[in-house]
Amino acid sequence: MRINIYRLLSVFIIAASLSSCGEYQRAQKSTDPNYKFEFAKRAFEQKKYVQAATILEEIAPVFKGHERAEETLYLLAMSNYENRDYDTAGAYFRTYYSRYPKGKYAELARFYCGYGYYLSSPEPQLDQTGTIKAIEELQAFLDFFPRSDKVSIAQNAIFELQDKLTLKQLQNAQLYYNLGTYMGNNYESAIIVARNAIKDYPYSKYKEDLELLILKSRYQEADLSVDERKADRFREVIDEYYSFINNYPDSPNRSEAENIFKIASKYVQN
Repeated sequence: MRINIYRLLSVFIIAASLSSCGEYQRAQKSTDPNYKFEFAKRAFEQKKYVQAATILEEIAPVFKGHERAEETLYLLAMSNYENRDYDTAGAYFRTYYSRYPKGKYAELARFYCGYGYYLSSPEPQLDQTGTIKAIEELQAFLDFFPRSDKVSIAQNAIFELQDKLTLKQLQNAQLYYNLGTYMGNNYESAIIVARNAIKDYPYSKYKEDLELLILKSRYQEADLSVDERKADRFREVIDEYYSFINNYPDSPNRSEAENIFKIASKYVQN
């Protein structure tokens, strides 16, 4: 009896699948845009996002200026979003909120546009154009809809994206530090990059790492200086040390900073 039930279920599932495929094919072949629209809405509700996106993309130009145009465009954007095609979704979301700035779905379109770019933001070592785009879109969402129930989600995403940009700068500064004096004073370049990162993203979780790198770079510059400039250079090191310790008294890197301070103090005393 149990085997028969399993067989009946299998037959039902196969029949339902074939029926769904058949309906999709009929929608594709149909010349009635309203029929296609209703099918696409059902497909979206059933989480058949590829089918929905395919049909909606076909009828969107047909409905331009029609009462269904707004919903068609939004569903097309959301179908691509749910398919994780965030670039395509973002393009449609931007078209939507540009065409319907006070539309029914304007708030959601702006949010999902930015959040989709956030989800597809590249790793720190790669080009960060997409990350910057995500921040811009999410910030625009906050500007337009400051009382939205999605504000905290957008803010947290922005903080995470900013940390990614900061990490990118930290990696660049570390690269300069590792290059040392190869073809010039790369320690100064490391300091400039690190300071700019702190200026741009003062609340980043990588701020301590950036400040430590500045201290280490100052030390390397001082250590490599000619004798008549060592005292002045090591005074700069000591200034950086006090700044670092004041900001991070419980830093796990405190011992490294204190070792630098001890060496610098000997040169200044002399």
